Amino acid sequence: MLRISNLRSGYGKMIVLQDINVYVREGEIVAVLGPNGAGKTTLLNSIFGLATIHEGEIVFEGRPIHKMKPHDIVRVGISYAPQLDNVFPNLTVVENLQMGSFIRGGDHTIKNDIEEIFNLFPEIERRKNQKAKTLSGGERQMLAVARALMSRPKMLLLDEPTAGLSPKAGALLMKKIREIRDRGVTILFVEQNVRRATEIADKGYVLVSGRIIKEAVAEDLRKIDIEKLFFTGT
Repeated sequence: MLRISNLRSGYGKMIVLQDINVYVREGEIVAVLGPNGAGKTTLLNSIFGLATIHEGEIVFEGRPIHKMKPHDIVRVGISYAPQLDNVFPNLTVVENLQMGSFIRGGDHTIKNDIEEIFNLFPEIERRKNQKAKTLSGGERQMLAVARALMSRPKMLLLDEPTAGLSPKAGALLMKKIREIRDRGVTILFVEQNVRRATEIADKGYVLVSGRIIKEAVAEDLRKIDIEKLFFTGT
């Protein structure tokens, strides 16, 4: 579904990622693991048209997207829930979900989709008329993911979805991510918590200092000391 080949990207003239090759098959959950500053967010930003592509290509369902703008990338079927500033704090939960469906115009099924979202995330249904800024950290992250789903994406990009959450809230959100995949959405997410990520991922990439140093199925990643890789690169 997604193929990233020989990617070299960053911001302006600053290069963050070098020689990145990533492959995501339809129906997979793929984790990108790495320490702070490794370039994980830049990888997602590169896919979503928010970084500068210097070399290489990004192909989604056979179509090059590395020269496309974010709003066009949403239209081809990719949605993104960033780690920060991922909801509209002064809008209600329902209004946030409606904003997530902006590319669908007057689609009469939007209301039904909001009900489906609430079936998946009953935790935020109870807060549907509250402003997003009044939600707990876990509820806000669920809303960010839910908002991204409202464009009916084929692939969902998630940046550190459990960052700052309690262990209980983080585990719940990971369970929801698996449910989203089971509903037919392919997922690429970045995460620092190796154990939590490899519990739900099919495979993973280890990104250190802007380069991928390991690719393996999740079962194999669970057998090695990935945190050691973060610091040694070997």
